[in-house]
Amino acid sequence: MKLKALKAAFPHTIPVLLGYLFMGMAFGILLSAMGYAPWWSTLIAITIYCGSMQFVALDLLAGFFDPLGAALMTLLVNARHIFYGLSTIEMFRRMPKQRPYLIFSQTDETFSLHCSTTPPEGVDEGWFHFFLAVLDHLYWIGGCTIGALAGMLISFDTTGIEFVMTALFVVIFVDQWQGTKQHTPALVGVAATLVCLVIFGSQSFLIPAMLLILGLLTLLRPRLEGGNEK
Repeated sequence: MKLKALKAAFPHTIPVLLGYLFMGMAFGILLSAMGYAPWWSTLIAITIYCGSMQFVALDLLAGFFDPLGAALMTLLVNARHIFYGLSTIEMFRRMPKQRPYLIFSQTDETFSLHCSTTPPEGVDEGWFHFFLAVLDHLYWIGGCTIGALAGMLISFDTTGIEFVMTALFVVIFVDQWQGTKQHTPALVGVAATLVCLVIFGSQSFLIPAMLLILGLLTLLRPRLEGGNEK
């Protein structure tokens, strides 16, 4: 049963594999350039497992020790996961065995897979989604480890390397756009984000944008669900 679920899940994770390997390598290279041993990159990938926060952590590691500031920054950077959690409550309730790890391993890309994929007939839903999450996590750990080892052995000019995260989000957005006929949620997300970016600025737009998107999609939910049924 588990092997069947693993085989069914793997093809859906290939886009994440390509993105996470390169994005994880970028993190590993940057951490190595700061003088940290490769095992630190692996440990951070296993325990923190949050691409955007890991890149922010590079600045925190280079600055003064400020646990309160680090906690606040982590909350702000990862606030969007509140909405991910709310969206997957009902799904994860059906998967009691896998639920703890599914909650821990929720990332932007894994959340996207949970919402956009369903297991084939005859494949257990819980193990299918579990392996989606496990595979993504393994890709991230592998990328961070490879990057750290490469950074230790080879000198890199790391200027602009953090752009891989932006590139990955663009690829995921395009893949989601092409994979569904209903583009209203995507358009709402883009429009709300641009409005909040103009109003609040690049340093403070994320949480207002997420709140606005949540409100708009809640209002549009009956229409969106009705359209999906047709």
